[in-house]
Amino acid sequence: MKAHDGMYIDGAWRPAPDRAAIEVVNPADEQVVATVPAGTPEDVDAAVRAARAAFPGWAATPPAERAARLAALRDVLTARKDEIAETVTTELGAPGQFAQAVHAGLPLAVAASYADLAATYAFEERTGNSTVLHEPAGVVGAITPWNYPLHQIVAKAAPALAAGCTLVLKPAEDTPLTAQLFAEAVDEAGFPAGVFNLVTGLGPVAGQALAEHPGVDLVSFTGSTAVGRRIGATAGAAVKRVALELGGKSANVILPGADLAKAVHVGVANVMSNSGQTCSAWTRMLVHRDRYDEAVALAAAAAAKYADRIGPLVSARQRDRVRGYIERGLAEGARLVTGGPEAPRERGYYVSPTVFADVTPGMTIAQEEIFGPVLSVLRYEDEEDALRIANGTVYGLAGAVWAAEEAEAVAFARRMDTGQVDINGGRFNPLAPFGGYKQSGVGRELGAHGLTEYLQTKSLQF
Repeated sequence: MKAHDGMYIDGAWRPAPDRAAIEVVNPADEQVVATVPAGTPEDVDAAVRAARAAFPGWAATPPAERAARLAALRDVLTARKDEIAETVTTELGAPGQFAQAVHAGLPLAVAASYADLAATYAFEERTGNSTVLHEPAGVVGAITPWNYPLHQIVAKAAPALAAGCTLVLKPAEDTPLTAQLFAEAVDEAGFPAGVFNLVTGLGPVAGQALAEHPGVDLVSFTGSTAVGRRIGATAGAAVKRVALELGGKSANVILPGADLAKAVHVGVANVMSNSGQTCSAWTRMLVHRDRYDEAVALAAAAAAKYADRIGPLVSARQRDRVRGYIERGLAEGARLVTGGPEAPRERGYYVSPTVFADVTPGMTIAQEEIFGPVLSVLRYEDEEDALRIANGTVYGLAGAVWAAEEAEAVAFARRMDTGQVDINGGRFNPLAPFGGYKQSGVGRELGAHGLTEYLQTKSLQF
């Protein structure tokens, strides 16, 4: 797709008054592929004003009509699936097959789910002598990350639009082309002017202006816990609603008696997927001491197979950050069994698939989110020890449990402080709520729970 040199505001592409631009770089070959405008607080203000003006009309639109527009959006995105995948490959570096299946396929499923939910959700209900109305929260400021550029946009925009909210999107500066493609799709789907608005720009400028804008009723942010903490503080000071999807350091707990080979291979695949740039990746593998050496050997062999097919990291900054963590792991005494900090290719922001053994729970690589293809394998003594390690970080986003019996895995999962747990390799469900405990965030995305984030309740007594 050809990049737009303006912002999508009030139903039209408007030239950016400021000439500042952001270069979009292909991380596989480090070539600049496009430029987009770097939005200013004035651009954000214009977008919020457009969303504010469009809100009463969209909020009053019957849910069936909102559902029809979302179904049209789903159809437009489906028709452009190949273009979506190519765009994500260009600006994120995702391998083509993965871009097709996940980066294009998952948001299509989520868009379809909200087209259905908008038509079937009970926006009114009776409770005793009251009628409870579920009304849109207002104007949404959505700030999305680069790691799943279209999925993260759809996971906010689709439920917000289904609820009757209007919104302003500020996408990550590394992947703005996917966001522009989404704005084109919204336009083609026939949403009224001002219902959806796009401002590209830098987080500390355009993102901050959006989070602080008095015309925004709800801020939905996905990204690092550090930035989420600042947005939460800003929103709290303004008594403004906030939804935060933040970091993770998820545990993959392999209990004695589990199918070790399957658990390790699926666990490694989970970490290497999207080059490790996944907030819910199971980056800590917990194995009983009796099978620890076997698991480490399996993990090293599995990870080495990804060396030739893993994509790059999104940017030079991200590559350097991940290499820094690998060096920190070595410095703190972890044992490197495959990979390492050395550049695997002369060109592109690549990091070798890396596995550390003899990792202890207090090490930096076992506590902090690395956001790269790096797995830490930790040993535990017994089930209570495994639970202490699994729950022993500030995060609580995701996890996995493997056991010989499903009931045993479920019993362990119930004790984990985390928002979702896969049992013996259970598949991702785009209708189930996604979100974390502790410092992994506030609120939930996807499915009916994701829709309720964008609603507020009013009780009428009779």
